[in-house]
Amino acid sequence: MIRPSTFSIVAYSPKEKAWGVAVASKFLAVGAFVPWAQAGVGAVATQSYVNTTFGPHGLELMANGLSAQEVLDRLISEDEGHASRQVGLVDANGGSAAYTGSGCYAWAGHLTGRYFACQGNILVSTETVQAMAHTFEHTTGELADRLVAALAAGEKAGGDSRGRQAAAVLVVKPKGGYGGFNDRYLDLRVDDDQQPVQRLQALLKLHHLYFGKSEPEVQIKIEGTLAKEIQQLLIHLGYLSGLPSGVYDEATRAAFEAFTGTENLEERCQIAEGKIDPPALEYIRKHFRTRS
Repeated sequence: MIRPSTFSIVAYSPKEKAWGVAVASKFLAVGAFVPWAQAGVGAVATQSYVNTTFGPHGLELMANGLSAQEVLDRLISEDEGHASRQVGLVDANGGSAAYTGSGCYAWAGHLTGRYFACQGNILVSTETVQAMAHTFEHTTGELADRLVAALAAGEKAGGDSRGRQAAAVLVVKPKGGYGGFNDRYLDLRVDDDQQPVQRLQALLKLHHLYFGKSEPEVQIKIEGTLAKEIQQLLIHLGYLSGLPSGVYDEATRAAFEAFTGTENLEERCQIAEGKIDPPALEYIRKHFRTRS
């Protein structure tokens, strides 16, 4: 049996119609065991002598119309080892429920609130789950950001009493995956690191960079001075030949398409329209600045 001593949060965002889990632990690849979520159904965090069937079975029960509390009651009643388990759930409507078995190692406990449940075991103190709950409730932004912010607050408040090793965040929403082909909007894992939560925060920023998209009104037209700047970069990197003209012509478009494809920035650039999102431009300037 595996016993990730863990702190986690499961939550729902009605604005985004998204469900998610964030988790941290001194346990290798904790993200492979604890978080489970399905768009339109709910999310589950199963930990402490993990019964991994709680994930898929809990989601199946919620998909059949049971509330988070009803699913929790069913899972616990059917599990002979429930005294050693800990689990948190949110359902399709954001209803929350959590359970901490009497056999979980101290400090162990949970807090539930509107649209979320926080839980942890083998923690320094109750302040970890309290900090997570408070941060989630008072942080703005998309669900993934709020989940990871809550995780960071939990770690700052004490976290796992044994130390740090792994962290993960999973968020699902209908057609939220790459290209809209599945519901897995975000699935980031830090399996073995001395500062896993901080590394997870960095990965989340990269996810926003590569897969986010700015509103049309803030997208920047590639023309004039900016077109010349990008042409200088493309020439320097070998994507374009000749001298910078300041005109976003066909040769520049083709070179820019090749460059953004190599750097995985194509989701942030509207190649045909000759536009770029501000975060992508900031990233390019920071990492590829050349001397003219």
